[in-house]
Amino acid sequence: METIQWRPEVNPLTTPPSYRIQFVPRGTSGYEEMAADIAATNPNFTEDMIKSLGPLMMSWIQNQLINGRQVTLQDAFSFHISFSGKLDSPDDPLPERDDLLQVNVRVSQPFVKEIRHKCKLERLPMLAKLPVITSTEDTKLKLADVLYWAGVLKMTGSNLDFDESNPNCGCVIAGTWTGATRQTTYASISNSTVLLVPDIPGQNESWKNEYTLTLTTQYSEHGTLRSGTCRRKLRSPLIVTSLSPEQETGILTGGGTATAAYVSIIGGTATANEMLRIQAVIDSRTGQLLLNLLDMQEGGRAGATVAVTTNEEYNLPGFSGSGVSNLIIAVNNYDALLDLTRNGYASRLVDILDIRIA
Repeated sequence: METIQWRPEVNPLTTPPSYRIQFVPRGTSGYEEMAADIAATNPNFTEDMIKSLGPLMMSWIQNQLINGRQVTLQDAFSFHISFSGKLDSPDDPLPERDDLLQVNVRVSQPFVKEIRHKCKLERLPMLAKLPVITSTEDTKLKLADVLYWAGVLKMTGSNLDFDESNPNCGCVIAGTWTGATRQTTYASISNSTVLLVPDIPGQNESWKNEYTLTLTTQYSEHGTLRSGTCRRKLRSPLIVTSLSPEQETGILTGGGTATAAYVSIIGGTATANEMLRIQAVIDSRTGQLLLNLLDMQEGGRAGATVAVTTNEEYNLPGFSGSGVSNLIIAVNNYDALLDLTRNGYASRLVDILDIRIA
């Protein structure tokens, strides 16, 4: 019988520091592993038979829940429906939210007690300490994952402290296509926060505005250099000097391999210079790609969404109080835009547009 493995991990939220007991899975088992193991000890059942029963059981449980029942598998699991949200009065309609209905799974105590009784625990050594960048924000625009040449970038995380005088340590901002710049102007450096005035490397096309951020540190004079890269890509504002098809502005592109912009601004109406945002988001219910214009504040004003389904031109209306009444865009590579939004940006991709046409 194999052991249940665990390792201690630093809990950065406590003072003085404490350590979490972190489970380390040996792997992930599914229907195939289940079928092979059961068939090996029960020769009257074939692997194919057992493998086909697993999805049938899950489908049966799902249908029972859909039909308003609770499912209890004795000495194992129970499945039941619950709701999130609240009503201000008993006559209110249900709120329209994707997460209103929840499915809960409870484990029976006999099931848990049997595992506790039979298992053996194995301690693993701690992982090497690495810098971890958990979030970034431009402190002037107050927007996450933005590199702004006139702002200050704030990084938060753990194990970020480094010696600014050490030439091997510090932050590097790199374009996903070309260019990389070691940063030299820091406002503050601590173990949990770094503030820097970004020196943003140019890339070989104006629409290439996607960057990575890596921090390298050394915890002792002769220690090993350790690096951590922010999991999320950073994007810099795009300057728009024309709203005509003769001078297109590429937007909403990334990945470091594209040879042409996935989307271009080819028209629109603006009465004043303005910074605003354009958003591509995938609807969680329908899977549809939606585009719209936003102001510069999260949760602020927004223009009406427009569904994008193929390569063609789309008219995005502005929002209340904006000097930009509309933008006309051309989607040049719908499939690549959809894939980038879903897989590269967790279903929400946003570009800042610095419109300078007045």
